[in-house]
Amino acid sequence: MSGQLLLELLSEEIPARMQARAAEDLARLVVEALEAQGLEPARTRAFATPRRLALVLDGLPEAQPDVSEERRGPKVGAPQQALDGFLKANGVTLADLAERDTPKGRFYFLDVEKKGRATAEVLAEAIADVLPRFPWPKSMRWGDRSERWVRPLESILCLFAGKVVPVAFAGRDAGDTTKGHRFLSPAPFAVKDFDDYVAKLEAAKVILDPAKRRDIIAREADAIAADAGLQVLPDAGLLAEVAGLVEWPVVLKGGIDDAFMSVPREVLSTSMRTHQKYFSLTDAKGGLAPGFLVVANMQPTDGGKRIVAGNERVLRARLSDARFFWDTDREAKLDSRVAALGDRIFHAALGSVEAKVGRIAALSAEIARAIGADAAKAERAARLAKADLSTAMVGEFPELQGVMGRYYALHDGEDAEVADAIAQHYAPQGPSDACPTTPVSVAVALADKIDSLVGFFAIDEKPTGSRDPYALRRAALGLIRLVQENRLRVGLKGLFLAAHARYAGVANLRPAEVVADELVDFLADRLKVHWREEGVGHDVIAAVFARDKDDDVVRFRARVAALGDFLKAEDGRNLLIAYRRAANIVRIEEKKDGARFDAAPDATLLATPEETALHAALERAVPASARALAAEDFGGAMAALATLRAPVDAFFDKVTVNSEDPKQRDNRLRILSRIGAAMESVADFSRLEG
Repeated sequence: MSGQLLLELLSEEIPARMQARAAEDLARLVVEALEAQGLEPARTRAFATPRRLALVLDGLPEAQPDVSEERRGPKVGAPQQALDGFLKANGVTLADLAERDTPKGRFYFLDVEKKGRATAEVLAEAIADVLPRFPWPKSMRWGDRSERWVRPLESILCLFAGKVVPVAFAGRDAGDTTKGHRFLSPAPFAVKDFDDYVAKLEAAKVILDPAKRRDIIAREADAIAADAGLQVLPDAGLLAEVAGLVEWPVVLKGGIDDAFMSVPREVLSTSMRTHQKYFSLTDAKGGLAPGFLVVANMQPTDGGKRIVAGNERVLRARLSDARFFWDTDREAKLDSRVAALGDRIFHAALGSVEAKVGRIAALSAEIARAIGADAAKAERAARLAKADLSTAMVGEFPELQGVMGRYYALHDGEDAEVADAIAQHYAPQGPSDACPTTPVSVAVALADKIDSLVGFFAIDEKPTGSRDPYALRRAALGLIRLVQENRLRVGLKGLFLAAHARYAGVANLRPAEVVADELVDFLADRLKVHWREEGVGHDVIAAVFARDKDDDVVRFRARVAALGDFLKAEDGRNLLIAYRRAANIVRIEEKKDGARFDAAPDATLLATPEETALHAALERAVPASARALAAEDFGGAMAALATLRAPVDAFFDKVTVNSEDPKQRDNRLRILSRIGAAMESVADFSRLEG
């Protein structure tokens, strides 16, 4: 027989950002505690609403399994004192022991049958142990309680197989009752199991599953927008957050005064999202519409008129502030704000933001010349890129940095390419973020990321484990995307060295060559992560990188792709096996002889058709592969190596490497060594797995 655990912790409002992780932690901690006691659920589900965490474990046995344990005692013939101690410790007599032979002699043994405890008893202990050490990011005490929880705990519901599990925490004893929606259905009610719990919660105006709340909000929002001929501006993050603010979502539509529609759309949507948690609406042309959607946690009796009116009133005040910032910021030109960046610290060891602007301006011009962009425009864009940090709008909405810089630059009459580069210089900031494609924007975005990477590596502030306070991994992935998606043929090490030179005057920097080499290695590690989604094995990347630390990402990617394709083909896989066999033989014999077999084979010592054929194939394949590599025809280089597959197979089938003739043996080892050298000119095949 099996039973179901239902656990609910009802409290004051849990911050939306903590809910999903809290549900996961509750499930993990309880399941770990039970598994340590030999109890494993068949199915685990965890849920969170603004006021409750809920956990349901299905398929728990009614009791722990019985355990048979064999305890070894003293050796037969050991001093009586040792035997008496064992008997006393276990509460038994000599008659309860058995004598058994072991490899170390004959010993006394005690067979103990341990009856499994009832699951309800184990659950009470496990949950009582988990709750006091629950890992909330922030928690609190209330009243005269010493226990901590995210917010004051109101009640605990804990049932196993329909019966209350006696759990107590923070002055609350577990029972079989809970409450519904705080305003719509606050009366307590009893439940029997999870299905009953979910059904009664919904009747009490609580949707337990956050995924279901998200679906309800998205569906209602789309329907309301469609009725008005509009669309909801997609925002998965806001949808998840709002679903964590309501237990009974009701979507309502409000309007925006036309007076505010001259303010940039990003300002309107950000103000609504950040302060009010409203969804923006767009028209058929993609422009921002004068309306918004708000998700209420109430079932209004007037169709939502009072709720909408109240939210419109609050929004007018918010947008009035935004319009004031917009109008005030445009009174001063963007370039007049650059000097104020001297008062902003980029990093205590690396100087001010103004100093960073000077570095990226110079580097942007250098990169622009290398990629065929307008160097003057790139330098101008970089000079202005951070200036909007000194504006009131960005002070209020930091997420609009760059975006507002573009608007202010256009207002000042700056070139459109310069303005676009200002807006895009932070991009891409994540895998879903669009990557700049215009040359000026690419140059400035690259310069900004390279300057940060070089600066922090130069002061030895590198990412370690999960710690990356300056988002250098993100910067590296952004750099990789900029280079790869725009197919830029640039040597990154040279740019790292150039960026390091711009830090002249900064004290205690690590040497430029060391920093540049470390960054090339760091990028190779990031490439393993970036290309993993494309199905590229980390070992393939390592094999190519170990052969030549190529800092040209486009060329490096082509080499990796060629090796990956080679290994997918039968000839490539078989040749890899042959390479390993040849390398192992050569390594063993070199160690045995204390000699190297890397000299060219002597054609006069070829004694069999198979070694003659392999020697001839190598004479053709090695130069052909070298020519292909020089021309960056990496597929051609692999194809040249693939021609070795048949003669190598024949050689191993017919030729005895360790010939009785010492000269012949050495010559055959040189042939095998040349196979390895030919393949290692392309990649370090020893690093390949499988």
